Amino acid sequence: MIRYGVIGTGKITEEFIIGAQDVDGLKLAAVYSRTERRGEDFAQKFGSPVVYTNIESFASSDIDAVYVASPNSLHYEQSKLMLENGKHVICEKPITVTPEELRELECIAEEKGLVYMEAIMYLYSPARELLINSIKRIGKITSAHFDYSQFSSRYAQYKRGELPNVFNPKFAGGCLMDLGIYCVYPALDFLGIPQKISSSAGFIKTGADGYGSTIFDFSDKQVTLTYSKLAQSYSGSQILGDEGTITVGSISQLQNIEICRHDGSRATICGYTPKTKLMGYEAKAFYLYITQREAYRHKYNYARGLALDVSEVMQNIREKCSILFPKKE
Repeated sequence: MIRYGVIGTGKITEEFIIGAQDVDGLKLAAVYSRTERRGEDFAQKFGSPVVYTNIESFASSDIDAVYVASPNSLHYEQSKLMLENGKHVICEKPITVTPEELRELECIAEEKGLVYMEAIMYLYSPARELLINSIKRIGKITSAHFDYSQFSSRYAQYKRGELPNVFNPKFAGGCLMDLGIYCVYPALDFLGIPQKISSSAGFIKTGADGYGSTIFDFSDKQVTLTYSKLAQSYSGSQILGDEGTITVGSISQLQNIEICRHDGSRATICGYTPKTKLMGYEAKAFYLYITQREAYRHKYNYARGLALDVSEVMQNIREKCSILFPKKE
């Protein structure tokens, strides 16, 4: 039995816990929260696991693994603390702010024989293999467009003069880090590393990027990424080949995917899967990487390598757009 704890008491943590309930061998054993009341209220929803308000005590407890869902800027230091205390770590995206941080933590995990992975839903969904196989059926790909534009539930707070974490550069917030990463991941996963990257972004008064676009140029194709937290898109994403086109309703979750032929015919590749189910898939992968390391080493190593590629590309995009975060003191 792998006894795990969680850092963060938001909606995403609830969804992960619900998804992980479908994984035999994973048991929620601890919750870390900065405030005891919030931690206790959260824990009561899930059988009242032990609540910690001191992160060092949480790290030195008898749990085996940790799910990290704190603000982006805290991912590195919290994950490092957990790894140094012998805990396996699954961390929400972005796993770290910089690739240098990621390389350091991957080395610590490797030295200690621990699993350290990024929580990216689509990567562990059965829909991913279906999509990969479908891409082979649409001929030569010359272009693709991945879009994740979702009107932020926190935008009203920002307009009232408040400063939600997601719009706060202090916490490494902003649209690219929150939504754009879901476009970068499949672009690199399905189509490879681009030869040239062009990018631009629009900023709000807090200094965070509210929307942006990126072009990946390859020798034989071009991929466009668009993302926004200030508006809602309804058109989805597309991969275009000379023998057909694949449409994707949700690129972040690989939902509602169809293959469309030039004769007008359409075929459904996959439909809708609840988000908690998708998070259950990544929780299952985390469990298998821990308990059956050798059997799943190839998949684990691929995920680690892809995470680093994504982190390096994300840093490249930030530099081109002058997306800046305050230096840590």
